[in-house]
Amino acid sequence: MMRGRTGTGVPAWSMAVAAMLAVQLSNALSVGVIDQVGAAGTAWLRMCFGAVFLWLIARPRIRSVRRKDVPALLALGVATGFMTTFFLAAVERIPLGTAVAIEFLGPLTVASVASRDRRALTWPLLALAGVVLLTEPWRGDIDLAGAGFALLAGTCWGLYNVLTQHVGDRFSGISGLSLTIPVAALATMPVGLPQVIGGDVPWWVLPAAAGIALIAPVIAFGLEMLALHRMTHTAFGTLLSIEPAFGILIGLLVLSQTPTLLQLVGIALVILAGAAAQRGGARPPRPEAGTPAPPAAAKGPMPPPG
Repeated sequence: MMRGRTGTGVPAWSMAVAAMLAVQLSNALSVGVIDQVGAAGTAWLRMCFGAVFLWLIARPRIRSVRRKDVPALLALGVATGFMTTFFLAAVERIPLGTAVAIEFLGPLTVASVASRDRRALTWPLLALAGVVLLTEPWRGDIDLAGAGFALLAGTCWGLYNVLTQHVGDRFSGISGLSLTIPVAALATMPVGLPQVIGGDVPWWVLPAAAGIALIAPVIAFGLEMLALHRMTHTAFGTLLSIEPAFGILIGLLVLSQTPTLLQLVGIALVILAGAAAQRGGARPPRPEAGTPAPPAAAKGPMPPPG
């Protein structure tokens, strides 16, 4: 069950909502930076500045990392970096809300496959119908590259969910994040660095990227961590299903991307599918350190690092 309020009196659900809005705001604000240094360059700068901020805040203890932890940390870092890179490449080509909805197919499919109820596999199909309404392929002007990048980002998001749960069982708070974001920066450097140094970059790009990185991953993920400490994965995953709607909202307010009525219906189908996929997907509370972990139950979608 979701606890109504945190120890500071702030409702857990409100922190989760604020985190989702922050993630989508950071993506929308990235559009201006993308115009200057490309999607890969923008993603790389966000990972670099995010790593610096997180190290200053969390001060991770490298000696606490065991050899058997390294593969999961590396895999999560790579998935995180390319999830952001692919998603920003999608946002460069298609509306923000559409990109979020297509990307959401990844974690939704993971949640449905992991469910004990085989009927849950129908929910990705319902979400796919919503995505069809969003992209309106019958109009003939669908950007296949943009949709493809969003699908790749969704695949990384699905991997991120599985790996985050594993790493989260080993590292508490944002310590795991402070270890994986530097890996994300290193993994995306080969594609991001050439875009950053390949042209005449305006002076404002670096401070803008730093400010965006402060919004996500730092602030957004901090809020998500606080919310997840007080919510079940099912409750959080159900709430996360409204993120495509936040993508539409932020796209409208920040980027002036106005959806059609049919696209709003498509978003509603994606939200319905995401919420329905969480039924019966609760995960037992994580045991304290030093006690055996129970077998993992079905996993719900977890937040992306923007």
